[in-house]
Amino acid sequence: MTPARPSRATWLWWSTGKDSAWALHVLRSNPAFTVTGLVTTVTPAFGRVAIHGTRIDLLRAQAEAAGLPLHLVELPHPCDNAAYEAAVAPALETATRRGVEAMAFGDLFLADVRRYREELLAGTPLRAVFPLWGRDTAELARVMIDGGLEAAITCLDPERVPRELAGRRFDEALLRALPEGVDRCGENGEFHTCTVAAPVFSRPLKTRRGDVVERDGFVYADLIPELAPTETLA
Repeated sequence: MTPARPSRATWLWWSTGKDSAWALHVLRSNPAFTVTGLVTTVTPAFGRVAIHGTRIDLLRAQAEAAGLPLHLVELPHPCDNAAYEAAVAPALETATRRGVEAMAFGDLFLADVRRYREELLAGTPLRAVFPLWGRDTAELARVMIDGGLEAAITCLDPERVPRELAGRRFDEALLRALPEGVDRCGENGEFHTCTVAAPVFSRPLKTRRGDVVERDGFVYADLIPELAPTETLA
């Protein structure tokens, strides 16, 4: 009998959104992978997660609820590809030193994004893994919702998604409200989310909606964590 191959130590590129959370759920269901850390790009100038606009203290609450160490990659603002790659390089080196074998991403179908991820890891021992790749996104959106995932839209492109959907819960009503041609998972950049409950969390996160603002051509809905008085997130 051939002995089972040891599972690969894996870090997950964590955006705070629904796809990252579901990718973690899928990875934890696969004995070939053991997720040992989360990697998130943040913009210190705003105190937020890059692109999604999630507050860093809410990001830390997610990592705590997922029971995983968080590795922050600080990006300048503005940030081009060269600056991004320079900022990411130390995290990849750290992962390699710690015996990590794979870096997982929650991407769904954009071939150019996948290629960029793979090129980013070229020259390192890290293997790129895409646990959600190729799934029908309309079906996947409903699988997430039926599976207990709860998220809210924190960023949207107002040229493709109505402004009034900023801050809305990711649920069946939202899927019905999205215009025709908008990907139901927002994979083309139509919208981004922040996860507040998921099978991978030990507890749901309590949040309240803050201001909705428009910046750099996008509409952001602030999601504010409501922490217990004794709770501290270093």
